[in-house]
Amino acid sequence: MNANPGYHRRDRGDREAPVTISTGAIRFGDPIDAKLYSDIAEEAAKAVVAGAGRDVNKPSQLRRFYDELCMLQAKVGNDAERFKAQEPFVQMLKAKVAYAKGRQKVDGNFEALLRHVVDGIADYKTFAQAKLFMEAFMAYYKAHDPRD
Repeated sequence: MNANPGYHRRDRGDREAPVTISTGAIRFGDPIDAKLYSDIAEEAAKAVVAGAGRDVNKPSQLRRFYDELCMLQAKVGNDAERFKAQEPFVQMLKAKVAYAKGRQKVDGNFEALLRHVVDGIADYKTFAQAKLFMEAFMAYYKAHDPRD
């Protein structure tokens, strides 16, 4: 028994929902797929909505990740040197999403999506594309979220 009454141990016997999102079509760089910001973003949103529960994948929680991505991308702009300076903070989004998943704030689908998006960012150009993809994803997520 833990002496700290505020500590809640997660039961490791609980099964998590399987990760069902397909991220293979999400690619940044030239040439850019004409459907990246439409059909591909919508399919990603539908996969994440499917895992949404009362306290998982809330739009406000997902928006925090999108807002941070936007803030970092704004710092970078169209500058390769600024991209190099901000790249570690972009990569840190993977740790932050893992933490949110551990706290059961996001599911495995959103974690897999964000990790894939971050891994696809190679320079300031692909960073801008990733930001636009997440903007489209958020719009579709809001459109398909049954909680509204």
